[in-house]
Amino acid sequence: MDAILNVQDLDTRFYTPDGEVEAVSDVNFQIAAGESVGVVGESGSGKSQLFLSIMGLLAKNGRATGSARFKGEELIGMPAAQMNKVRGVKVSMIFQDPMTSLNPFLRVSRQLTEVLMEHQGTSQADARRRGIEMLDMVGIPEAKKRFDMYPHEFSGGMRQRVMIAMALLCQPDLLIADEPTTALDVTVQAQILDLMTDLKRDLDTAIVIITHDLGVVAGLCDRVMVMYGGRIVERAPVDDIFKHPAHPYTLGLLHSMPRLDEVGASELPTIPGQPPNLQNLPTGCAFRARCGFARDTCATELPPLRPIAPERAKSCLRDDIAELAV
Repeated sequence: MDAILNVQDLDTRFYTPDGEVEAVSDVNFQIAAGESVGVVGESGSGKSQLFLSIMGLLAKNGRATGSARFKGEELIGMPAAQMNKVRGVKVSMIFQDPMTSLNPFLRVSRQLTEVLMEHQGTSQADARRRGIEMLDMVGIPEAKKRFDMYPHEFSGGMRQRVMIAMALLCQPDLLIADEPTTALDVTVQAQILDLMTDLKRDLDTAIVIITHDLGVVAGLCDRVMVMYGGRIVERAPVDDIFKHPAHPYTLGLLHSMPRLDEVGASELPTIPGQPPNLQNLPTGCAFRARCGFARDTCATELPPLRPIAPERAKSCLRDDIAELAV
């Protein structure tokens, strides 16, 4: 399949009084239409900053370099006026906290209709009709009655659905969802994931799920990118990630998940140590201080992201992780 998003050599730096922060380093990937890709890793691994860079939404002290081409258009460095014609229309993003993303002073109807009126020149009457239809599509009961309510009158799960409805109003080709199920109860989580599955099937929408929850990835994604220290350390189809992890960090994440098939386990395994300081990254492999398989060369050589099988790549100097992990 042809890629609708092609990212090459993307770097993101933040300039602070204490020095430069390397948030994203040398990231390369592609996403095809109708594909769902999970991006996983601990907090601070660079997941969100990667896609904020692509969307042109970095803080003022941040700067992205490299290339991110969406349907042939270069997004990195695109002028703001031109970028506003892409954001929300061709590419939409759902942010972590819907209460801070929605304007608390405006009714939901105003926030939904403005998207269509601003980007597509839709009349207010047609925008209201389509807004109500979209709220109904994302599963908000009595959508017509709730349409003119304020955000605080909705539950957390309902606000998340409003954000999804707003992101989908212009039927984007790419939807980026940053922790879309955070702070939602498990029933609502399942409903949100079912909704995204329907969108992928019915609208051929490409979906990126940024999450630390591997269960979400297993239920929705076709491929997975594992990030650590601002880099992609493993990339593979979702089944391969769960059955045959090839990077020690991926292995650690999987072992840290609670399992129902392990009887009598006294405590949940964890990855020792802390994530690296992005302002002062160690030499060599950033994961080596926490890795049980590290060798002397890991302290001096930065492992490139290299192919290890069709559709699979990893950033590790060792080829025997899968065998050693058994």
